[in-house]
Amino acid sequence: MNWLAHVFLSEPSVEFRLGNLLADIVKGSAREGMNEDFLRGIRRHQAIDSFTDSHPVVRRSRARVESVQRRFSGIVVDVFYDYLLATSWDRYSSEPLASFTAAFYADIETARVVLPQEAQATVERMIRRDMLGSYTQVEAVRHALRRVSMRLAARWERPFELEVSVVDLQNHHDAFAADFAEFFPQLQAYVGQLGSDASRRGA
Repeated sequence: MNWLAHVFLSEPSVEFRLGNLLADIVKGSAREGMNEDFLRGIRRHQAIDSFTDSHPVVRRSRARVESVQRRFSGIVVDVFYDYLLATSWDRYSSEPLASFTAAFYADIETARVVLPQEAQATVERMIRRDMLGSYTQVEAVRHALRRVSMRLAARWERPFELEVSVVDLQNHHDAFAADFAEFFPQLQAYVGQLGSDASRRGA
């Protein structure tokens, strides 16, 4: 799952939500000094990713991605699923997407959580461009995959063009939507169980 889903599947604490959002950016020694809510958010992110990556419906979606190497299809599907969450938002939340994202952005600015430089720049760019709300548009999917491609290119020192996979989303839109509609309630139930287990341990 990508950014929007990680924020949505969080506890309401802004620190928890930021940890869930930024787990792939705040790593190693950069996590030292972050508060416990932020670290719990990271653990939630890891649990969501583990559940998602091993799920048969997600594997089915990955098999529909034909335009990029299969090893990167998981990244592509993560972004596709944020688009599908955004475009079917009313099915999963009684709060409008615009209100949800605006409240989250406002909480970030009010809380003034101290973040590592790269994470801070990412959050500022996310708010400035309303990246979470923009997932209702296919063009936002293209831009998100282009940003991932740039990061991969810098790491691997070769070009990436994951954004070309938007054609797969367009060609198989209904199939991806059906996959997501089957998968996401199962992910929600899994996350709900994580919260119940944590409550029992704290009791």
